[in-house]
Amino acid sequence: MDEQNPIGAGGVRRALSLGTLGATAESLATPRTLTVLGCRVDRVDMDQAVGRIEVFVRNGKPAYVVTLGAEMANLAYADAGYRAAINGADLVVADTIGIVIAARLLRKPLRERVAGIDLMTRLCERAATQGYPVFLLGGEHGVSEDAAGELQRRFPGLRVAGTHHGYFNDGESSAVCAIVKNSGARFVFVGLGFPRQEHWIRANLARLGPVVCIGVGGSFDVLSGRLARASAAWRNAGLEWLYRLMREPRRWRRQLALPAFGARALRQALFGPR
Repeated sequence: MDEQNPIGAGGVRRALSLGTLGATAESLATPRTLTVLGCRVDRVDMDQAVGRIEVFVRNGKPAYVVTLGAEMANLAYADAGYRAAINGADLVVADTIGIVIAARLLRKPLRERVAGIDLMTRLCERAATQGYPVFLLGGEHGVSEDAAGELQRRFPGLRVAGTHHGYFNDGESSAVCAIVKNSGARFVFVGLGFPRQEHWIRANLARLGPVVCIGVGGSFDVLSGRLARASAAWRNAGLEWLYRLMREPRRWRRQLALPAFGARALRQALFGPR
């Protein structure tokens, strides 16, 4: 059995016997995948993603989850090292509407978008009922603490094992890993921004203990109230990227990656992968 994906039929039976989220065998089995600009995407919906992640926790082995966005895939297209960091994950979910649209173009539609912040809150809800401690790593000084406080307000009983800002250098990573490991956390939400968070998780996962790391980008800023999230209407229309651009005009340079991503995804759909 592949240690990076230690599910298998036995794992499914054990998870079902433990009542994992009331999930079905289908949701816990190895999901079908597709490839977008060289990046693997697992074709799971939110319930299936949460079910798989809880199996990782129960197996007691380090695992990591990538919440893939169009900008990330566009960068990985030209960066083999970053592409390897994404494809080495135990689970890759579609974080943005761009990935969802690309999947449709490739005639392998996804059931739904699995946004990183929504996945994080669902996991915290589960952690509160199951007693899994969580750790928030990233953001400016004070942001992870405020985000943790908001999560505890939403989910009474949630155990926050610790928080740490994201302003540390590579030389300080060993000390940060020791803090996380000694905290006893089972879920570690990493908000270091891409591509740093994926590279950092891949490089340090083995030093963190039996945790599941999930890259969540700027979710701490939203949870802490420092940034407003687009309303459900904007999100359902696939325009969350436009809302963020309107609220943060300085992001315009980053948004230039979206037309390039769209062109590359269309080319893949018409002529196959590079």
